[in-house]
Amino acid sequence: MSAYITVDLGGTHIRAAVYHPGNTRPIKHKKIHTRAPKSTVFERILALIESIWPEDETIAAIGVASPGPLNPQSGVILATPNIPEWENFPLGPKLTEYFGAPVYVENDATLAALGEWRYGAGQGHHHVLYLTISTGIGGGVISHNQLLQGFHGLAGELGHVTVLPDGPLCSCGKRGHLEALASGTAIARYVDEELAAGTESSLKPGAALSAEVIAEAARGGDVLAQSAYARAGTYLGIAVASFLHIFDPSIVIFGGGVSQSGDLLFTPFKASLRERVFNPAYLENLTIATAALGDDAGLLGALALVQLEHKKA
Repeated sequence: MSAYITVDLGGTHIRAAVYHPGNTRPIKHKKIHTRAPKSTVFERILALIESIWPEDETIAAIGVASPGPLNPQSGVILATPNIPEWENFPLGPKLTEYFGAPVYVENDATLAALGEWRYGAGQGHHHVLYLTISTGIGGGVISHNQLLQGFHGLAGELGHVTVLPDGPLCSCGKRGHLEALASGTAIARYVDEELAAGTESSLKPGAALSAEVIAEAARGGDVLAQSAYARAGTYLGIAVASFLHIFDPSIVIFGGGVSQSGDLLFTPFKASLRERVFNPAYLENLTIATAALGDDAGLLGALALVQLEHKKA
């Protein structure tokens, strides 16, 4: 019997699983730390895949969800902040050479979009916009049941759309991107800056200041914490209004830890969205949903990818 292996490469952990075609329940699953003494990240990926390789079964393909930017056509990681040594790293070709199986590599947020469309909150929709809001902001788009990848395979970097020219510095080094204004990191940075400027709050600056801590303070009535989420939600609405104008999805799915803040983020988001769409028709029958796959989004997105690609091959 044939099977698929999928890998979800994160900054802290690498997860891998084995699936039979047509089944989303893994027959094997394992998680390890991304880094360890005396071994490279690539060596750890090899060892992890070998450890779950099934006996007496043929691996039809391997799918990898990786931080980007990357080129899914060549399988080359162009750069990734969590693994700086991987500049122009040919992950796909190296895995193919080692295991002798077809390997498909795609951006992790893009694959989360594909997974949610195929197996999660986006089932039944043909036009899907997905955004994950956590330390950074990533995304993906399904249009007419097709994953949008673009000419270079770099489409879907929704977190790096400019919403405030000359705004705060983004993790990519550019200013005013959505990620710099509405991510968990951006929320914490805004509060930290306001505290340094003398704004009164129950919150204290320091390493413990996180979007989750700020959300808890906001629910307790802290005005600064509430304003931080209102600010993030407003900029998120500005960006998503533009995304609606471009892609016209029937559902917008939000994943990532910051999306778990509920009304703190989504009440100002929806108000901002309504204010900025140039025609209310974009909002008619539009579904706003939270992601359903949780930590499995990358693995299942990679599974959806390899099954689609394997059918083409």
